[in-house]
Amino acid sequence: MFYINNLTNNDDVKTIASLGAFSVIEYQRDLSVMPSTAQTAYYCNAMNVRKRQVLCDLRQSNVTVQAGAMQWSAGNVNATTGIKGVGDLLGKAVRGKVTGESAIKPEYTGDGLLVLEPTYKHILLVDVAEWGSIVLDDGLFLACESSLQQKAIMRTNVSSAVAGGEGLFNLGVSGKGILCLESYCPKEELVEVVLQNDVLKVDGNMAIAWSGSLEFTVERSGKTLLGSAASGEGLVNVYRGTGKVLLAPVRAGMA
Repeated sequence: MFYINNLTNNDDVKTIASLGAFSVIEYQRDLSVMPSTAQTAYYCNAMNVRKRQVLCDLRQSNVTVQAGAMQWSAGNVNATTGIKGVGDLLGKAVRGKVTGESAIKPEYTGDGLLVLEPTYKHILLVDVAEWGSIVLDDGLFLACESSLQQKAIMRTNVSSAVAGGEGLFNLGVSGKGILCLESYCPKEELVEVVLQNDVLKVDGNMAIAWSGSLEFTVERSGKTLLGSAASGEGLVNVYRGTGKVLLAPVRAGMA
């Protein structure tokens, strides 16, 4: 048995989200500052630039995390590769190569507490069952409950990779469980567009996640080359069908 003091029961630490095996804590102030960094810390706090950490309660579920994301653990916590055979290893290696994610994501089992590395990014907790399946923009995956399945999702055509500013493959997640994402934008600023057999057109890679049921292509903004030139937009990312899209207010990397 173990007890942890001065973490969640610290008046400088606030639990801002909790879902499934995951809880997200946020440090309300950066107290580890020197005179040379005090001014930066002051303005960071005023602009909601704060350290956040994910706590994983393994009594709720086994969890799979991005390689290198673990900071410390307490209690009965065991790390495995999550590989179930040679075929599984090959599949994960190929998926990691094409999606840019780590090929081997460690799986943690037991009934203790796992704490991930702090980050200044915003943490999003997603119930994948509400999406059916979800496709992620590069670099968002942080952790998930191990009951979820991961696979590489290929674009419906090569144009979406070449012209759309996206890779040819993205990480797709399906099943029942909770997914933990790192985002440059907070949940409060993300726009959710729900499509019912309709279409969404976006100028640039502002979509950070979308339903796996949607068809993603890149098309001209106008019906003709002249129309596209007149609109000033040129090519747009198009999401067509029934499902949801999460849009950031700015392009990835500009936040």
